[in-house]
Amino acid sequence: MEIKNLRTPLIPLKWEGFINKKEVGMNEELAKQDERPLTAVEVRAQVNLIQEVMKSVMQKGQHYGIVPGCGDKPTLLKPGAEKLMMTFRLAADPQVQEIPTEDGMTFRVVCRITSQSSGVYLGSGLGEASTKEEKYNWRKAVCDGEFDDTPEDRRRLKWVKGYQGNKDYQVKQVRTNPADIANTILKMAKKRALVDAILTVTAASDIFTQDIEEMAENGVAPVSVDPHRKPAERPQEKKTDTTEKPQPQETAVDTSLIEGKVEAVSVKTGGEGKKAWSKYTITLVGGDRFSTFDKKIAEDAKAVKDTDGVVNILYKTTNYGNEIVELNLSGFDSKARQPGDD
Repeated sequence: MEIKNLRTPLIPLKWEGFINKKEVGMNEELAKQDERPLTAVEVRAQVNLIQEVMKSVMQKGQHYGIVPGCGDKPTLLKPGAEKLMMTFRLAADPQVQEIPTEDGMTFRVVCRITSQSSGVYLGSGLGEASTKEEKYNWRKAVCDGEFDDTPEDRRRLKWVKGYQGNKDYQVKQVRTNPADIANTILKMAKKRALVDAILTVTAASDIFTQDIEEMAENGVAPVSVDPHRKPAERPQEKKTDTTEKPQPQETAVDTSLIEGKVEAVSVKTGGEGKKAWSKYTITLVGGDRFSTFDKKIAEDAKAVKDTDGVVNILYKTTNYGNEIVELNLSGFDSKARQPGDD
């Protein structure tokens, strides 16, 4: 991966600056050999192939998702884009620009797509990510002392909407260190460029739209899930009051999807013997918290916590808070550098 550090003012991006001259000449020669446009049958065959991969290989919530209120067109996620790359034997070549900004950094990536078999340049996609984005620019203060000791221009109180009628509340947040999330930002820009490129090159924009985290503010977008899917069972608590009380109704069957970097994973235990239970809480950078009784989900979150990977959390909001329905890893490399490595 080539990284260009721009120390001069940003100028409009010129696509030809990312294209190899020799490759252009080769492409022109190949174009002369076959200038015949695709027939309607061939175009339909490609669309059918994408739809078949979507139906037989891809999984909803992991490779693509659907945003209510934005039509019925699925949104393509990075794992889904990689499946289409494998299907059409495509190769990605990301070209990276680092754009210095005041008290932060921005990465712009042009992802060039070529054919694995011929090396012919097929098209490009553009993506950008910045430490100034809301979900990366702030994190929850670890304690009141950290918040109080932080300069006023690098701390804030953020209002958070209460759960289903509960009172809204404030969360103490401090600014993140851009260097701590630089690699995360780079991978996010690369992902956005890759999805854009695959949609363009495979002409799949009539089937998919851009990745889901582009569809709503703060990286949050509601998605539909199977209402018959059963979440992890909640342990039964002992009743101290013999008076039978009506149970709160969980009317929401829609879920939301959020993408972010794991800041902490904690566990709370209770009960004894067969009634013992463990409830895990996953906190993302920015202070958003999600709970689960699924140990595997907690272990996956711990595995990615100290890396530069991010997670996609599918959750529903109930009277008990944000309950995780599913967690998927995005941009996580199990061979990534671990804390303490030289």
